[in-house]
Amino acid sequence: MAEESNFVEFKNTGRIWAIGSIHSNIKAFNSIKKFIINNFEQDDKLVFLGNVIGLGVSSKETLSSILELRLNLMAKFKIKPSEIVFLRGAQEEMFSKLLQLHIAPNPVEIVNWMFEHGVDKTLGSYGLSKEEAISVSSSGTVVISKWISKLNQILQENPGHKEFFLNLKHAAYSSSKKILFVNRGVDIKRPLSAQNDCFWWGYQDFSKINKPYNSFVRIVRGYQSNQNNELELSKNKVVCTLFKQPLTNNIIFSGIFRENGEIIELFESN
Repeated sequence: MAEESNFVEFKNTGRIWAIGSIHSNIKAFNSIKKFIINNFEQDDKLVFLGNVIGLGVSSKETLSSILELRLNLMAKFKIKPSEIVFLRGAQEEMFSKLLQLHIAPNPVEIVNWMFEHGVDKTLGSYGLSKEEAISVSSSGTVVISKWISKLNQILQENPGHKEFFLNLKHAAYSSSKKILFVNRGVDIKRPLSAQNDCFWWGYQDFSKINKPYNSFVRIVRGYQSNQNNELELSKNKVVCTLFKQPLTNNIIFSGIFRENGEIIELFESN
């Protein structure tokens, strides 16, 4: 994929809706989905900030629900595909690595590590067992390749799922370059084009940002690993985090923003 295709610039923007990490919590997402359908307007844009899947047991169903929302909004408002964006989060990155397991130097270690971080739940939602994957990972390249083909076939049988994983973006921003959307963070010492995997694995000093990053006066992210849950206070900071620890709280945070970085509204799932 060409480097420029990793980023999306929102043009002719009314408002920008941003959805924090869902982690396959379909019940909470469907309440957010209903609110979006009832309040979305012409020229609005929508960005999912990564970690749509993982941790919970309903990854496949959640992804299907998200893709249904995308189709509904595109049909109703004549939205271009580039105006509804899916960012790559750590969960999507790890699941995508499963599809490349045959070229991994240490597949057993990689699979075990990913399963410790919730990827086994996503795999299970597609009908494949954790035990089979662990066994396959130690069985050589040929066996792994056959298993990957099986997983790819399952993805193909679910409309839009394969395309979802092939078209994940690294970041999105307004044409004004005032607001930036990422999954977890950026290395403030590097330009966007040199972030590597900081977008979804994070950067240790990111939460300490107290001044604009280049021209971006607002950075909206969909995940944080610490317990510093200050959603309301984020209105007065550069970084706005649409996520609340712990992971077990089953709440999805979302927001509506203007292209100049202004926060219009922050809200959570019912």
